[in-house]
Amino acid sequence: MDPAALRILDAEFNRAREGLRVLEEHARFVLDDSALTQRLKALRHDLVALEPRLAGRPALGWRDTRHDVGTTASVPTEIHRGTPVDVAAAAARRLGESLRCIEEYGKLIDAGAAEAVEALRYRLYIIEQDMLLTAPRRMRLAQARMYVLITASLCRHDWYRTAEGVLEGGADVIQLREKDLADGELLCRALRLRELTERHAALLVINDRPHIARLAKADGVHVGQGDLSVADARQIAGPTLLVGKSTHSTREIREAVLEEPDYIAVGTMFASPTKPDVRVQGPGLLAEAARMTHLPLVAIGGITEANVARLETSRRVAIAVCQAVIGAEDPAVAARKLRAAATCSPATAQTAEAGS
Repeated sequence: MDPAALRILDAEFNRAREGLRVLEEHARFVLDDSALTQRLKALRHDLVALEPRLAGRPALGWRDTRHDVGTTASVPTEIHRGTPVDVAAAAARRLGESLRCIEEYGKLIDAGAAEAVEALRYRLYIIEQDMLLTAPRRMRLAQARMYVLITASLCRHDWYRTAEGVLEGGADVIQLREKDLADGELLCRALRLRELTERHAALLVINDRPHIARLAKADGVHVGQGDLSVADARQIAGPTLLVGKSTHSTREIREAVLEEPDYIAVGTMFASPTKPDVRVQGPGLLAEAARMTHLPLVAIGGITEANVARLETSRRVAIAVCQAVIGAEDPAVAARKLRAAATCSPATAQTAEAGS
């Protein structure tokens, strides 16, 4: 076997393992994403299992770090990283390059193992997309506390002015919910909200229509029980957008978990003027949902400043509000007061003390 090829394989396996560890730590400590961490760990273990077939002890014997000309070759951009995301992105690029080198030079030794490395490289591409695009959105959603639904007919003032107000009042997520609006007009509103939510560092979700969410470059789409499945919505919206699912019972929550949405909306918490015919489930359903899944939850239905104290709104639980805020004379003040009431609620405080 050519000694140069063995040196290359030895170097690239080292580089690949190191890159995978950087990505794994980013998923674990920066994104706090257990599923992504497990996927990266599995990828690293699968790579290590292939190493004896392509490199291993023979390649180790040809290692010559002292005389390797590459150890002193560098460019200025290699030593500058602005954020943890920059670190992860650079590691993912290096990892992909290493896997390609292993795959090509591995063909000289074991074609079957080289083909397996090719499959690992494609798995990496999917993980890279999830890590750099989807996971940060998922993390922001899990940290959200106030989720506001915008429906023009329920706004006391102009819908755009109302959206500006609720964002100034502390909304973390805006959902554009217009069941009867034509696609063209809905897209125009979604594009205006996209610019507005980006300015306020908030997420934008489109209700029911994944194609509009994709065209508007929204952060996600929300589907109800009678709408598209999570899988169908994700296929239309694209793999990087969040997909939320509405539920109204433990059975629906259980079924929703199997669909693997990015978050689950749970309701109805209290009597809601926007859905007067929906049966009220109460805060107990929210508590049950928290026991059934580790997914982010959104409590929805009739939530106001007067009753929000009955809900536990910490630990990946946000409150979804509509008319209590968008129907107010001053949406910014209403949003600010409701958010403060949720933060100071006895249920939230009790949960925080239990976790301390």
